[in-house]
Parts: sequence; structure tokens; C-alpha cells
Amino acid sequence: MGATELVFIFVVYLLLFGAKGIPSLAKTMGEAVRTFRNATEDIQREILAEDRPNRDSRDFSNVQQSMGKADDEPQANMGDGPMNNPIAS
Repeated sequence: MGATELVFIFVVYLLLFGAKGIPSLAKTMGEAVRTFRNATEDIQREILAEDRPNRDSRDFSNVQQSMGKADDEPQANMGDGPMNNPIAS
């Protein structure tokens, strides 16, 4: 909703219920916003809680893959260096 729609609704509310109803309207709107925020936070927490085991296992498999690559690197680098061929010196 845009600002003009909100102003229009507010004016209609004033005409129907008068100025004495404004505090109750503000209280009701505040409670509605609070309930909506709590619901969205709960949904976000549930989604993150469901995704956490999958994310942890992906992280662990990435660590295993990098460790495997690190183990292969020293063997691949052991070529014809001066330390491996002492007679050539």
C-alpha cells in the first residue's frame, strides 16, 4: 500500500470511530506488526535449523577434499630436483 491509501484509510477510520479510537488503533497495529515480525523470525530460524546439517556436511566434505589435494601436492612436486638426485651434483 502506498502512502495515499494509508492516509485515506486513516481518514475513514477517524470519520467512523472518532479521535478517541486512535490509541486503540495504534495498539492494535503495533500488536499486528509485532506478531508479523515474530512469525517471520520463527520461520527464518526454522529454515536455518533445517539447513544447518546439510551445510555442516558440505563444509566437512570440502575440508576432506582440500586435505586430499594437500596430500597429493608433495608427491607431485618430488621431481628431478638436486636433493632427489645426489649423483648429479
